[in-house]
Amino acid sequence: MPNPLPANAMKTLILGGMRSGKSSYAETLCKLHENVQYVATATADDEEMKSRIHQHQQQRSTQWGLIEEPLYLSKVLISHPDTCLLIDCLTLWVSNWLCQENQTQWQQERQCFLQQLSKYSGNIVLVSNEVGQGIIPMGSLSRQFCDETGWLHQALAKQCQQVIFMVAGLPQVIKG
Repeated sequence: MPNPLPANAMKTLILGGMRSGKSSYAETLCKLHENVQYVATATADDEEMKSRIHQHQQQRSTQWGLIEEPLYLSKVLISHPDTCLLIDCLTLWVSNWLCQENQTQWQQERQCFLQQLSKYSGNIVLVSNEVGQGIIPMGSLSRQFCDETGWLHQALAKQCQQVIFMVAGLPQVIKG
């Protein structure tokens, strides 16, 4: 059983492969907090994704608020100070941006998000897929995605007090 987040502000990054237990572990960390906002970056663009979203909705606390924000996570940090935020998932956030036409706007939002995170006064749990352990993808968009998520993870790990890597449902503490 993981230790819940402390009362004082803690930034936690949870990385791992698909179905490694990242979301369940993140939810367990947040369970003892009264004011939790679940920030969902997914969009239900097809039936399979609708099913995944539904599954996530069924397993999380009904006491929590829900913020659906596929692009502007910096605004969520600004508008919900002193709240326990669980942001799931940053790889979908990167994907959402890379599918936009304006790549300059992605770089601006990424920088703004990192700046707001450094000032954030509440607990925050960030969930993301580690994608950099496989072969180098053949397509340029796929390589850009791996580059962007890798750079984002490095920047987040510097700011977070705790970094956890999930393997087969087991948390491996990397930092903190």
